Amino acid sequence: MNTAYVIIGLLLLVLGGEFLVRSSVGLSFKLNISKMVIGITVVSFATSAPELLVSLQAALDGSPAIAINNVIGSNIANIGLVLGITAIIGPISVSKDFYKLNWPVMMLFSLVLYYFLKNDNLLSRNEGLILFFSLIIFLIVLIKSTKENKDEKEEDTEVDYKLAMVGYGKIFIWLLIGGASLYFGSELLVKGAKSLAENFGVSEGVISITMIAIGTSVPELAASVIAAVKGEKAISLGNLIGSNIFNIASVLGLTSLIKEIPVTEPQMLSRDILWMLGFAFVILPMVFMLKKMVLSRIEGVLLFLGYGTFIYLVAFV
Repeated sequence: MNTAYVIIGLLLLVLGGEFLVRSSVGLSFKLNISKMVIGITVVSFATSAPELLVSLQAALDGSPAIAINNVIGSNIANIGLVLGITAIIGPISVSKDFYKLNWPVMMLFSLVLYYFLKNDNLLSRNEGLILFFSLIIFLIVLIKSTKENKDEKEEDTEVDYKLAMVGYGKIFIWLLIGGASLYFGSELLVKGAKSLAENFGVSEGVISITMIAIGTSVPELAASVIAAVKGEKAISLGNLIGSNIFNIASVLGLTSLIKEIPVTEPQMLSRDILWMLGFAFVILPMVFMLKKMVLSRIEGVLLFLGYGTFIYLVAFV
C-alpha cells in the first residue's frame, strides 16, 4: 500500500504540475505578460511546484530530510539523469549565456546553500529569505539580458502559444485541478515515502534522494527524451540549470520561510550535497572539453554513469 501511495502521489504531482503550467501560462497571456518573461519566470515557478509542495509537506510533517534531499536529489537527477540521457540521444548545443550567467549563478546558489547548512545544520528563515530575494535579483538580471538578445531568445522560449486563446473559465478549472492534484499528491508521496523508509529500514533521506527525486524529474526526462527523438530543441542546458536554481532558491527558500529546516541526517552534508556540487561543477569543463560549446554523446554517457554510481552508493553502500 505504501508503494501505491508513492506511485499515486507521483502521478498526481505530474498531473498537477502540467495543469498548473497550463493555467499559469494561460493567465499570463490574459494579463499581457510577454512570452519571453512567461518562459523565464511563470513556467519556471510552475514546474518547481511539485518539489515545493513535497518539501513543504515534508517539513510540516516533521520530515526535514525529505524536504532537503528532495531538492538535492532533483538537482542531481536534472544533470546526471535528464541531461545525460538527452545528450546520449543527441548532442546539445550550449549558448554563451551558460558560462556568462546561468552556470555561475547555479554554482553560487549551490555553494551558498552548502554554507548555510554546514554552518549550523539548519536552513533558517533569514537564510531562506536571502535565497528567495537573491532569486528575484537573478530574474531581474536574466530578463534584462534576455531583452537585450530578444531575437536569439525567442527561439528558445518554450511556451505553448495556443494557451493565449484559452478562456478564463478553463484557466480556473485547470488551476483547481492543478492545485488539488499537487496538494493530495504531495501528501500521499510524503506519507508513502516515510512508511517505505520505516519498512525497509533505510533513512527518509535515502528514499527522498532516490525515489522521490527521480519521480519529480520524470516530467523533464519525458519531455527531453521525446524532444530529442524528434530532433527538436525542447530542452536546453540553460533550462535545466534554471530548474536547479529555482529548486534551491524558491523551493527551499520558501519552505524555510514557513518552517525552518534542520539537517537530521549527517550523510546529507558529508555525501549528498557534495555530489550535487560535483555535478553542477563538472558540466563547465565538459562544455569545452571535446567539442567547444557542445555536450556530446560521450559526455552524456559520463553524466549518466556518474548518476548511476551515485544511486548505487546511496542505495547499497
